[in-house]
Amino acid sequence: MPRFATVSEAVARAAEHYPHQGYVFQDMKGDETWYPYAEVERLTAGRAAALQAQGLRKGDRIGLVVIEPEDFVLTFLAALRVGVVPVPLYPPMSFAALDAYAERTARVLELSGARALFASSKLQNVLWALVDQVPTLERLVPVEELAGATGTPDYPEIAPDDTAFLQYTSGSTADPKGVVVTHANLIANSHAIIVDGLKMEGRGCAVAWLPLYHDMGLIGFVIATITNGLKSVFLPTMRFIKKPTVWMDAIHTHRATVTFAPNFAYALITKKARPEDLSRWDLSCMEAFGCGAEPIQAETVRAFNDVFTTHCGLSPNAFLPAYGMAEATLAISFKPMSQPWRSHRVDAVRFQTDGTVAGPLDGEPVFEHVSCGPTFPGHEMVAVDDDGRPLPEGREGQLALRGPSVTPGYFNNPEATAAAFRDGWLLTGDLGYVLDGEIYVTGRLKDLIILNGRNVHPQAIEWAASEVAGVRKGNVVAFSRPGAESEELVVVLETRDDDTERVIAEVKKAVRQEVGAVPSDVVCLPPGTLPKTSSGKLQRRKTRQQYLLEQLASEGARTMGSAGSTMTIARHVARSVWTRTRTTLLGR
Repeated sequence: MPRFATVSEAVARAAEHYPHQGYVFQDMKGDETWYPYAEVERLTAGRAAALQAQGLRKGDRIGLVVIEPEDFVLTFLAALRVGVVPVPLYPPMSFAALDAYAERTARVLELSGARALFASSKLQNVLWALVDQVPTLERLVPVEELAGATGTPDYPEIAPDDTAFLQYTSGSTADPKGVVVTHANLIANSHAIIVDGLKMEGRGCAVAWLPLYHDMGLIGFVIATITNGLKSVFLPTMRFIKKPTVWMDAIHTHRATVTFAPNFAYALITKKARPEDLSRWDLSCMEAFGCGAEPIQAETVRAFNDVFTTHCGLSPNAFLPAYGMAEATLAISFKPMSQPWRSHRVDAVRFQTDGTVAGPLDGEPVFEHVSCGPTFPGHEMVAVDDDGRPLPEGREGQLALRGPSVTPGYFNNPEATAAAFRDGWLLTGDLGYVLDGEIYVTGRLKDLIILNGRNVHPQAIEWAASEVAGVRKGNVVAFSRPGAESEELVVVLETRDDDTERVIAEVKKAVRQEVGAVPSDVVCLPPGTLPKTSSGKLQRRKTRQQYLLEQLASEGARTMGSAGSTMTIARHVARSVWTRTRTTLLGR
């Protein structure tokens, strides 16, 4: 099988090696369009020529705010073919939070020095104002204008060390950091995922509903598949959100072999699957149900496996815990394909006290950590102490990584780059330990809660609270606040239950049983109001900040159709119309 030097080369030549593979795009109704890789090559060539006709050249950055998966994928790959550097951006999630969205999007476009913004036409009325706000931004182009473009671009030389795209971190900090992802990074990580990890080179079918502006969806299902010869089926993210069972429908219909999703999605599909669904789904074709992007809960894995191995023919070895991050391109480690998933139970008190992994005593509190398997070949990972010194196996520390998938740094940000690397190792900011050569991720360094001298991971508190009736699973945040004598524990959660007094009392009881500490405050919020990143991860620091400022739920619900500020929408539309009109009159 080929090992392409760049993604550009892979797009140009994939059809030679994998003539029967390609992309399937599903719409909101479930209708599908099939593009073999030969058609992908033709269509991306036309779009690449259209990009050059816009005056864009190798090294120029462009923003992408594209809702439709087909337009996103073809435009993204077209840019890579001629060396134009895409900056994927998520679309607005809520009209109520439009000001915050516009501010962050403008900042990313400014930091990246984007020359043009390609966006879905239905978003123009709120995005055109960005052209005035970002000094480098010359124009907004409806991405639909690239559809059907023909012509042959002037292909520049693309080297493995050239920047392929910029992947901006989706946290809540004032200045997002742009991870530089090179073609060499993408080829190395794609090979690690498909060949070393999944053992599926040149065969198989992947199904994804993940957003394509996020690394798991983009790299895992667009790039890794075309560079290593798999078929990819893309479901609209909103279709999955509205009806989660379409995920398993697509896997069953296409006889898929691999999919990936965060922990919450497995809990959701286990809950939503009806007896009639389970009776018709045949999942014996599936070799890997990958799970990553957020902490993996052992009980979620057990519940999923119990249901789908019993009713749908799923192999007990198919569930695949994984670990990764944007600075490592995407993936760092997988559970071995031939083995069942496994976890490690540790003495909670000792682990909280000094980070030592020790077997639990009878009757003592226990933490259970899920193994994410060994690192990929050619990559190394260790846990280090505060001074960067490697710790022995079985001791928790900050995880550090090196290998060909690791980014060369952050775009135009030498300070952040210097802070992230030490002696050639990338400091991940994640806490965890290595045991028997396998990675166990226990939390985020900056999210650690210290109560009476004990290190308490917020995930343990959040999982315990999530088990209380009425609490929305996956929608709980734990953090500390300054107290009169020491730090105090706070839990913020979403619930539809009107009896909040009962919910609060049961959450306090559950948390005390889990970590031996009672929350000083439990706050109940309506569904959809906890801050989350564009990829759906809870934002603990932002939640804590809103709590301390008494601004919880101030941004409204996350749903696009929720009630928002009419005046805010009108203001953004007015600015966009004015900017678009003035730009057109000036001939820009």
